Amino acid sequence: MGLFSFLTQEIAIDLGTANTIIIHNDKVVVDEPSIVAIDKNTGKLIAIGDAARQMHGKTHENIKTIRPLRDGVIADFNAAELMIRGMIRMINKGPRLFSPSLKMVVCIPSGSTEVEIRAVRDSSEHAGGRDVYMIYEPMAAAIGIGLDVEAPEGCMVVDIGGGTTEIAVIALGGIVCNKSIRIAGDGFTADIQAYMRHQHNIKIGERTAEDIKIAVGAALPDIDNPPADYIVRGPNIMTALPIEIPISYQEIAYCLDKSLSKVEAALLSVLEQTPPELYADIVNKGIYLAGGGALLRGLDKRLADKININFNVVEDPLHAVARGTGVALKNVERFQFLMR
Repeated sequence: MGLFSFLTQEIAIDLGTANTIIIHNDKVVVDEPSIVAIDKNTGKLIAIGDAARQMHGKTHENIKTIRPLRDGVIADFNAAELMIRGMIRMINKGPRLFSPSLKMVVCIPSGSTEVEIRAVRDSSEHAGGRDVYMIYEPMAAAIGIGLDVEAPEGCMVVDIGGGTTEIAVIALGGIVCNKSIRIAGDGFTADIQAYMRHQHNIKIGERTAEDIKIAVGAALPDIDNPPADYIVRGPNIMTALPIEIPISYQEIAYCLDKSLSKVEAALLSVLEQTPPELYADIVNKGIYLAGGGALLRGLDKRLADKININFNVVEDPLHAVARGTGVALKNVERFQFLMR
């Protein structure tokens, strides 16, 4: 490191559709929703992260809130750059004579096309990254869970994020077979919005749907220690008068059923492609569930019943990918062959 170490700052970024997490010196220094608020007239950044999320769906004509990532991919280039830059600035509070050059490791969905990878690289470089490395999300998740990814045995990771569900079988430091589907947390939220509209004639926003998912989200209609019903308030679509409706976890399990079936189908298709030797390892070890979607009540049980392999929800699933990205950052030389 030597003399110039203070001129270089090393950060690991989990650039997620729902949340962006930045790790610096082994600590989570930024954990904020991936959203920015921008002044429409000047294009200036007004708020970022949590402050912008509180404005989401409540803005007037001069402010717009943007989620720069959709389905795990950068959808708004300018907003993504502003967001990455703003979040990096959160680490470096206080006056500085100069801004250090950044060495970054950013994780990307395993199904990313060359164009999408290029977009992440460009945004990171514009935000001040000098050395930018990419690592695939399921690989980062496996490292973050603490699995030995270089071992000659197979492990399977399912990372259910905000925009994509990443399923991968990993052995010998590489991804043997994988699938990335665009059904994940955001899809579940949209399912809940549609269900409330059709079933209860009540109009709710993205934030309320997200709150319902966290409060009473479930993958099975009968689970141990069920959550209490969640009261939803909003306008009746027909009359525009306010109504209150209690929502139970059974209803949410029913409304998420279709999306969860697609996740199951994707899981089965990856298992079909898995070489038999690795398949045996996976059956012995079980499959690891990471990402925010792993917190859905009863999901591990539902998948285990369907696929007959044990599912383990990893500890702190929300930060598994970010932790792995942090480990990869510290051992860039060792994990160089995993990077892009």
